[in-house]
Amino acid sequence: MTDNKIGIIYDEIFALKHAPPYPKPTFIAFEHPNRIRVMLEALKREQIFKNQRILKISPPRIEDNILELAHSKFHIDAIRRISEGGGGIIDDEVFVAPDTFEVSKMAVSGAITAVEKVVSREIDQSIALIRPPGHHAFRNKSSGLCIFNNIALSILYLRQQRNFSGKIAILDIDDHFGDGLAHYFYEDPSVLYISIHEYDFSQVDVGFINELGAGDGIGTNINVPVPEGISTDEFLELIDFVEPILREYAPSMLIIATGFDTYFADPIGNGHLTSEAFFDFSKKIMNIADQLCEGKIAFILEGGYSIIGLQYCILGLIKGLLNESYSSPSFEYLRRNEQSNFNNLEKIKKALIQMIKPYWNCF
Repeated sequence: MTDNKIGIIYDEIFALKHAPPYPKPTFIAFEHPNRIRVMLEALKREQIFKNQRILKISPPRIEDNILELAHSKFHIDAIRRISEGGGGIIDDEVFVAPDTFEVSKMAVSGAITAVEKVVSREIDQSIALIRPPGHHAFRNKSSGLCIFNNIALSILYLRQQRNFSGKIAILDIDDHFGDGLAHYFYEDPSVLYISIHEYDFSQVDVGFINELGAGDGIGTNINVPVPEGISTDEFLELIDFVEPILREYAPSMLIIATGFDTYFADPIGNGHLTSEAFFDFSKKIMNIADQLCEGKIAFILEGGYSIIGLQYCILGLIKGLLNESYSSPSFEYLRRNEQSNFNNLEKIKKALIQMIKPYWNCF
């Protein structure tokens, strides 16, 4: 698709508010307004917004009751009251600032706008530059820097408010397993969830290959845990690995939970990807989507915390969607030597194939 229209959904609020309570380099301090600021500056610097195929879209304000599609009133009220009371630390990995409730609602709106505009064919692809992220949030709690589950809410909004009945495939490429997002659709065959994530099972007890879904949704939750240090070539090979599953599922649209924390300089992730990986990925996933669902893709930002790297990751992604040329900055080639994970990846793929063969004809 060479004449595709791409909507970039953002609001300045994401680059200004919901700042961590202190600047020292703790885990929660990396989820900072500067994440969005550096990406927007890069898009302006490279004159991306002057491209006639790029549309700037502002998400509208939404009512609190939209949040109830995926979250309990208790959880919603708790975040609102903590925000109104001045904020605080509510978990080792979650902070609430005085403006967090306002910003988090807008992030939900950004995700909803991203999928709604694509489904309605107002645009062909969308990129939601939103924060805080969402794929670790559960119905009754925030977790892992996430307040509300943006992607889950966007899908449930389509289902319940727009009567969308098509199948949706989520491909989660964040470095960390989207435990909250997987939980929402674990028994739902109308949503395929595929997660390619770094395995850190010494820290958590989810994200294993044997978590296949349940009930009517058995076989539609597919986890691809990978060792730390995954390279660009290995990452793209894994996209090729899950492509037959996407083709057999034949979704009406794709949602990419877009985490840039597999970038080699990310302070939280442990991947070895360069920004060129996201350029190659966007071209590859566009080709798949063109054949499966008329190119309908919503990229919704999740993680990614390298202030240096985010600007190049987003440029690579967009250049790939535009089918334009892109070259990584020279400093990315000075990174440490990569150790091949080939043998480990082959073992993981073989084991996963044995797990999912009963549910998929492509293996």
